[in-house]
Amino acid sequence: MRLLRIAARVELVSLILLLANLATVHLPAVATLLGPVHGCAYLLVIGSAFAATRGRKPRLLAVVPGVGGLLALRGVAAAGATEPLHEL
Repeated sequence: MRLLRIAARVELVSLILLLANLATVHLPAVATLLGPVHGCAYLLVIGSAFAATRGRKPRLLAVVPGVGGLLALRGVAAAGATEPLHEL
């Protein structure tokens, strides 16, 4: 769950920064740096949501770009499905 929380926040912040860069000065260096960060965070959100719960709703919510991780966290909390699939 901790990884999902961190990845969800990184995904949202990186998307906001990418869109702000696009709307303002559009520096290619910013897009070059933040694009892969956002992509990795997005994949981490999906993977950690699948690992954190068996529920279908949080898993589907995690696929929504940008805010999916935060929605998945709410779905996990609402469903009470915080049990992991496997112990680490």
